[in-house]
Amino acid sequence: MRNPFKNPFPASDVARHSIWEMLVARDIDAFLAADWSMVKHDFVEDGFIGIDGRKQVSPDNWRLAFPSLSAYRDEWLRQAKDFATQSFAEDARTAIFTTTTLEDIEVEGDMALVRKKFDGGLTKADGTRDVMQWQTLYYCRLHEGRWKICGFTGYLPNPMG
Repeated sequence: MRNPFKNPFPASDVARHSIWEMLVARDIDAFLAADWSMVKHDFVEDGFIGIDGRKQVSPDNWRLAFPSLSAYRDEWLRQAKDFATQSFAEDARTAIFTTTTLEDIEVEGDMALVRKKFDGGLTKADGTRDVMQWQTLYYCRLHEGRWKICGFTGYLPNPMG
């Protein structure tokens, strides 16, 4: 059985190991803390772009929701702060790690295509379920000596089609 807290990439695979740490461990912990400062250095601001797939299969329905890093940061903070106001019947950190899978990273030189998937959810204190079932394609590059996010196409259905 997969340990959701364990980086599946060995430390010797520097690119994949550091990308997993950035997009899983650090991202989840920053989101739960609603603390952008924990992840702000994980982005390339110049030319950043984020596409919201709106959980739709057809690209005709996708939107350029984040034409800048500041637009994404503001939405990320809004979601994180909203999440922090909710009550859950289970440990949110464990549930999010368990729901998250990132095992497919394609690296070509100083660029990487990363596939992060969510399949599960969290049980709220009132017994309802907050379903987490989407996926994101991250575009990363080696920038100033470390791997960073330069864009993404996210909130895609999981599975597609």
